[in-house]
Amino acid sequence: MKTASVSQLLGVCVLLLSALTVSAVSLTVSPNLQQFFTGASVSLTCEGQLGSDGWTVKRDTGSGTESCGAGGRGFGRINGSSCLLDKQTKPVSGVYWCEGEAGEKSEEVNITVSGKEVILEIPALPERTGNDVTLRCKKKTGGTAAAYFYFNGRPVRPKSEHIITINVQQSDEGLYWCATDEFGSSPQSFLRVRDVYDTTTISASATKSPLPTTTITNLSSPTSSSSIITPALGSLGLLDLILVAALLFWNKKIERTLSSSLSQVTYQDMIFRQSANKITVTHSHVVFSSLRTLQVHQG
Repeated sequence: MKTASVSQLLGVCVLLLSALTVSAVSLTVSPNLQQFFTGASVSLTCEGQLGSDGWTVKRDTGSGTESCGAGGRGFGRINGSSCLLDKQTKPVSGVYWCEGEAGEKSEEVNITVSGKEVILEIPALPERTGNDVTLRCKKKTGGTAAAYFYFNGRPVRPKSEHIITINVQQSDEGLYWCATDEFGSSPQSFLRVRDVYDTTTISASATKSPLPTTTITNLSSPTSSSSIITPALGSLGLLDLILVAALLFWNKKIERTLSSSLSQVTYQDMIFRQSANKITVTHSHVVFSSLRTLQVHQG
């Protein structure tokens, strides 16, 4: 039973590793900003461990999903492996992401295109804890404006500044904007923060496709682990293969340990001699399967 459980756990681990490897893709934005003035140029690229083949940049502006370079219902234009938004293709505010042929999705990125006099320069991609993030209130006419910077409705600094730098921690995740006395305020954007040890590149809730289908049968047989692993190996990376090899070695070691332990167990009769209020055990070092009691009469 224990061997079967180990084999089943191993199979599930391999399937999960395979799914994560296939779906590990992210949308990069160049320049790495969330807010742009109307007519700005923006480049969007799908990047992942296995390349960008089969992935498409998509967006939702509130009127349905559109694909980059898809013609009538599309947006932007394909430039190599990137989706380019410029004056001709008219960047629009919305939610952007990468989507695979099977429906897998990367994390979403919010992009705001504004006609206001100022915008907030804030990263589009998540920042790691401990990173320095610089925020600027940029004018449409060029340069930066002295502004008050706000975080979740509270001033970040007590006075107006052209630039502020934050050594971000998890508590700094939230909604930011800037406000000036002369040019008004910028749109609001959400700064995302990831723990330095977090290697996640996709949102689990955003993944539409199910895990690869594999039938697991006869888990108690010696070859069951191999039958579970084989369908998934094609999509595993080098690190995943090393982990699989370690799990296989551990599985074999457990099987040998159980077999060795069972072979050392001996079964024999155990004899109790009962005298008055004493019980003397003559074979206390063995595991026994039957019990025989002899009554010693006092004479």
